[in-house]
Amino acid sequence: MPFCLYCTSSLWYIISQQRKRGDKRLLADYGYIAILLVAAIAVPALILVLARFLSAKPKKTDTEAVKTDTYECGMQTVGSSWLQFNFRYYFYALLFVVFDVETVFLYPWAVHFRQLKLFGFVEMLIFILILVVGLVYAWKKKVMEWK
Repeated sequence: MPFCLYCTSSLWYIISQQRKRGDKRLLADYGYIAILLVAAIAVPALILVLARFLSAKPKKTDTEAVKTDTYECGMQTVGSSWLQFNFRYYFYALLFVVFDVETVFLYPWAVHFRQLKLFGFVEMLIFILILVVGLVYAWKKKVMEWK
């Protein structure tokens, strides 16, 4: 039997057993999820509707297209206003995100280090080793050099 079918059938078994016992708490747990789902849909929808109704409406149309111009005040732009950034900015940003996520995972590990014992230590060594391999790869590809 495939794993997902086993999970589904075992979930239905657990639900049926709880219903036989008359466990009303199961519906309450799903009620909290439903409330969260309704709030997750309603809050952004309400923000969009409020922004639509509360936004400033122009009294007359912009015949000279001044308001839709790229730069409203000061001198007119010379040439195209679309600039292409160096792709290395994105590499630096990705490397920052990778090592920032590493610190997010290191904090809870450090808090529970005594409880995890040798298994937790080896697990974190493997995690850091994977990140170091990625850093060495980026270094060898000369991603860290700025030209």
